[in-house]
Amino acid sequence: MKFEVRNGCFAYREGARQILNGVSFALEPGELTAVLGPNGAGKTTLLRCMTGLLPWRSGASLIDGEDIRAMRRAALWRRLAYVPQARGTASALRVKEMVLLGRSGRLSALSQPSREDARKAGEAIERLGLEGLRGRLCSQLSGGELQMVLIARALAAEPEMLVLDEPESNLDFKNQLIILETLSDLAAKGMTCVFNTHYPSHALQRAHRSLLLGRDGSWRFGASDSVITEKSIASAFGVRAVIGEIETPHNIYRDILPVSLLTMELDTPAEPVREETDMETRIAIIGIIVEDREAAERINELLHEFGEYVVGRMGMPYPPKNVSIISVIVDAPEDVISALSGRLGMLRGVSIKTTYSKR
Repeated sequence: MKFEVRNGCFAYREGARQILNGVSFALEPGELTAVLGPNGAGKTTLLRCMTGLLPWRSGASLIDGEDIRAMRRAALWRRLAYVPQARGTASALRVKEMVLLGRSGRLSALSQPSREDARKAGEAIERLGLEGLRGRLCSQLSGGELQMVLIARALAAEPEMLVLDEPESNLDFKNQLIILETLSDLAAKGMTCVFNTHYPSHALQRAHRSLLLGRDGSWRFGASDSVITEKSIASAFGVRAVIGEIETPHNIYRDILPVSLLTMELDTPAEPVREETDMETRIAIIGIIVEDREAAERINELLHEFGEYVVGRMGMPYPPKNVSIISVIVDAPEDVISALSGRLGMLRGVSIKTTYSKR
C-alpha cells in the first residue's frame, strides 16, 4: 500500500493561522516513518488529518492514488489502523475483550467473532507481552498498560498501515523497546508504519524517514539522517544538541544529547550551532555480520544509494555459523559515514562496526 499526503493544509477555524502548511510526503510499504517537532507544531493534528479523522482545509490523503474521502469508511479502516494516545478509560471491557474489538472491522453485520478472530487477538496480546493482563478491566490499567493494550487492539486488525500517536508515552524503558522492536519488525515484514514522538533519538535510530514539523508551519521530510541534524534540531526546538555515536559489542547507535538552550542570557550570544560545511573526507571500513538472509537485499540497496562513496567491498559466507561477513570501504565526509553506518545498523539481523582512518 502506498500512502500519500499532497499539499495538506489545516487550521482549526477560518482565518486562523495554518498549523500545517502545504505538507506533502509519500510512504512506502516496509518503511517506518517518524513525525517529530516541538509542542504545538501539529504532530497529532497531522496524524488525525492524514487518516481522515480531521478534514484537511485543502489538500488530500491518498491510498494507492485514491483520495480516502472517496473510500467507504469500513474499507478504509480495514486497511489502516490508528492508535491514539492513552488518556484513561471508564470502559468495563477486559483486556482480552478490548483487543478482540480490533477484529470488528473484519466482521459482517450482526456476526460474532470466530475462533480465528480470538486467535489473532491472542497473538497480538502475546506479541506485546500482555498475557498477565488478559482478565484485567481496562479501567484499572495504568496509562502505560492501556497504551500497550490499544496497540495490541490495532495489531489484531491486521492493517496494511499502522499510525500511532506517541506510542512510547508513559512507558518504561522495557516497554518502549517492545514497541520500537514491534514497529521495526512490522515494517521489515512489509507494513507501512508511522508514529509521532517526543524522542528524536528514537526517530534517528529506528525510522527510515522522518517528518520534522516547526511551530511556524515549516516542515522537512526525507531520510532520517538527513532530516535530523544538529542544525535542524536547533531550528525546530530552540536547543543546541550534539549528535554522536554509541558503540556496543554488536552495533553502533546514533543518539542526540540536548546541551543548552539557544537563548540570549545576560547579553551573551548563545553558542552558535555548528554548520555542516566540513567536506573533508575520511577512509573508513564498515564491517558487517549478516545473520538474516533477508537483510542482504536491503544492504545492497543502501550500498548502491551511497555508491559514490564506496571504494570497494568484499563478502563471504561463513556456513559454520550460518552468517555472511561483508567489509565495505568508503571515502566520505564523516557525517555521510555515520549516516550509512546508522542505516545499516537499523536492519534486523545485522551487526556492524565502523573503523575510521586517522585524519
